[in-house]
Amino acid sequence: MRFTHRDGTRIHLAYCTNVHPAEDLDGLLRQLRVFGGGVRAELGVDRLGVGLWLPAPLAAHLVDHPDLDRLRDALATCGLEVVTLNAFPYQSFHADSVKHAVYQPDWTDQRRLDYTLNCARVLARLLPGDVARGSISTLPLAWREPWSAHQRRRATDSLRQLNDGLAALTEDTGKHLRVGLEPEPGCVVETTGEAIDLLSDVNPDHVGLCLDACHLAVGFEDPADSVRRLTEAGIPIVKTQASTALHACSPAEETSRHALACYAEDRFLHQIRQRGPAGITALDDLPEALHGERSLRGDGPWRVHFHVPIHQQPEPPLASTQDDLDATLRALLAGPTALTDHVEMETYTWSVLPQHQRPRDDAELTAGLAGELRWVAQAMRRAGLEPS
Repeated sequence: MRFTHRDGTRIHLAYCTNVHPAEDLDGLLRQLRVFGGGVRAELGVDRLGVGLWLPAPLAAHLVDHPDLDRLRDALATCGLEVVTLNAFPYQSFHADSVKHAVYQPDWTDQRRLDYTLNCARVLARLLPGDVARGSISTLPLAWREPWSAHQRRRATDSLRQLNDGLAALTEDTGKHLRVGLEPEPGCVVETTGEAIDLLSDVNPDHVGLCLDACHLAVGFEDPADSVRRLTEAGIPIVKTQASTALHACSPAEETSRHALACYAEDRFLHQIRQRGPAGITALDDLPEALHGERSLRGDGPWRVHFHVPIHQQPEPPLASTQDDLDATLRALLAGPTALTDHVEMETYTWSVLPQHQRPRDDAELTAGLAGELRWVAQAMRRAGLEPS
């Protein structure tokens, strides 16, 4: 889906396919046909954006292989277009237990650099003919521990090599390719301030920030303030991920703790941030916060890193950070200048929602994804964008 900002910038809206578990080309082609084509039909639009997630082996396979033409043809047949990739998860994103494994390999490992450049090579060939810029999101260096000065130097060197590789690819293809590091709770780069500290020393031509609205909300950061600080620091916002976190206003109450326990599951990590009189308290997963030795008493509201469906509120007494997402989109898009041009809706947790909230079949998941995109599109219109 395409929109136009008042300054003439074309803004792309897509949904991220990491919600689907496909790890090979046949699985990817099926998900494009069933879900990509299905969501497009549900919305009644001629063209739908998808933010592809390509597991590392598949990305490597597609580089300079005829199967990439099969993928291009399938996208065209389904009425889909690709301007952005999600290269945060390396592979096996829907394994029975992912947790901390999603942060491996990190940016000290050559495999992470190779994977990201492979994604860039694939994206350069998938971009529509009338689109000159592509974006890729990646993890914010690594999980926070262990992390040494030596590891930071290695990661920074990898980012320099990434910039050089993207510059060469841009020169070869005529497509401007950029990678955005995505701050996330618990990682080496978690907050806006930490992102500015890191990226101020990185060439901004091809490396910048991916701003995830859920992650921003979990840290109780103010979207307008974060966007202002990034802009003043000259950090390019390569893309933003439209997502919402779980919010518990009174987590000490038994009804709230029971409701939160329904979101504790074994696949993904669900970091907790509690805002109390002493500031922000952090724990790394929901079961730990509810029942662990360091369980939180609930002295203030909780934000939980659980990407809940954007278009609907969780059942009371819980809520979502929907208002924070709306504020993030307004901060980026409602001003005189567009501060990003790629918006990727990223709710990958449909399969691990509380049992009675999960889609029962492909049709229900398709309807849910369409509902989320409809909500984001309306928020973008409220920010002053026009469909194009």
